[in-house]
Amino acid sequence: MLLNIVIAIVTLSYPAAVYFGLQHFEPRVITCLLLVLAAVRFFSLKDNPFNHWAWPPIILLLALWTLTSNSDTGLRLYPVLVSLSFLIVFAWSLKSGPPVVERLARISEPELPPSAIEYTRRVTIAWCVFFTLNASVAGYTVWLGNSEIWALYNGLISYLLMASLFAIEWLIRQVVRSRAND
Repeated sequence: MLLNIVIAIVTLSYPAAVYFGLQHFEPRVITCLLLVLAAVRFFSLKDNPFNHWAWPPIILLLALWTLTSNSDTGLRLYPVLVSLSFLIVFAWSLKSGPPVVERLARISEPELPPSAIEYTRRVTIAWCVFFTLNASVAGYTVWLGNSEIWALYNGLISYLLMASLFAIEWLIRQVVRSRAND
C-alpha cells in the first residue's frame, strides 16, 4: 500500500521532477533514473489496470531516443503519450463497451438504470474530448521547447483542468440523480 502511494506521488510529480532534474543533470541521467522507477512501478503494480502491456515498449522507445540523442524531447513527450493512452482506452470502451465510466460506476452501483448507462456514456465521451485536448496542448508545449511552460502546463494546469472536470461532472451527477429520484 505504501509503495502504491509513493509510486502515485512520483508519477504525478513527473513534470516537476523532469523540469528540476534537467536543471542539474543531462537528459540521459534522468532517463536512467526514470527507467528504474518505471521498472519498479511495472513489476510492483502487476494487477493495476493502468499497468498495460503497451507501456514498456513506449517507455523504452522514449528512453532509447533520449539516451541516444541526449535530448529532453523524449522526456517531455511522456505526458502527451499518457493522455493519448487514456484517450485510446476511453474511446475503445465506447466501441467495445461497456464505457470506462460505466465500469467505474458499476463498482459502487452494480445495477444501473438505462438513464445512468446513457449518462456514463456521455461522461466517457467528455473524457475523450478532454484527453484529446490535453494531449494536443501537452504536445504543443513540447513543440514550443520552453521547459517552464511545459512544466507549468503538464505539472499543474493539466491537473487543475482534470480536477475541474471531475468536480463539474460530480455536480452534474448530483443534479441528474436528484431529478431521477423526484
